[in-house]
Amino acid sequence: MPNDVKFFVSVAVAIIACILAFWSGSPVRPEFGRVVLGIAAFMIVAMWIFPEAGGKKRAPKSSAGLTA
Repeated sequence: MPNDVKFFVSVAVAIIACILAFWSGSPVRPEFGRVVLGIAAFMIVAMWIFPEAGGKKRAPKSSAGLTA
């Protein structure tokens, strides 16, 4: 994922987590506000640290030595 996309996703996650944690009308229970912020921070850090999963390209099988 390009860095500019990661940046915008990170900002969006941080804003949404802050809204859910501190807004009084939030569907999240007030005592779980810190949990929401912690999970959001973990998700942001993990997105930047861990590489994306990608399929490994295999070498094409050679037909040498095969008989019909």
